Amino acid sequence: MICMRYNKNRYDAEDCLQSGLVSIFSKLSQFDAKRGTFKSWSHRIIVNANIQHLKKQQLFRHAELVDEYLTNDNEADESIEPLTTESMIKLVQQLPPGYRSIFNLYVMEGFTHREISEILDISVGTSKSQLAKGKRMLRNQLELVLKTVY
Repeated sequence: MICMRYNKNRYDAEDCLQSGLVSIFSKLSQFDAKRGTFKSWSHRIIVNANIQHLKKQQLFRHAELVDEYLTNDNEADESIEPLTTESMIKLVQQLPPGYRSIFNLYVMEGFTHREISEILDISVGTSKSQLAKGKRMLRNQLELVLKTVY
């Protein structure tokens, strides 16, 4: 689920998961149960694998071409069923890569804008504006889905 939130397609998500699992197994000796649970430790490694994937693609560095993503703004994705975990992940996956990355890091992982700016090598202001724009897009997409169903 973590990898699907960060990536638009299953292929990239699977690559990130595989990379994360390799890191988990190679760093298993570094796990310290006194510092936290295995779940939280491995979760962090998987998130880092996704961040590294994004950095390689430099998807977060460039200003987003939002118009490309808004062309279908007036049409709800018919494959999305309202208010299920899977449908929410699909909505997040439809966000432009930069919005999606910052949304996941801030909302889902709990990073601050300062931490995100350091991780992604962007300004705090860029992190804040990308989050606000991403939330707005998600809200619009969710409203369209709900209007279609209800």
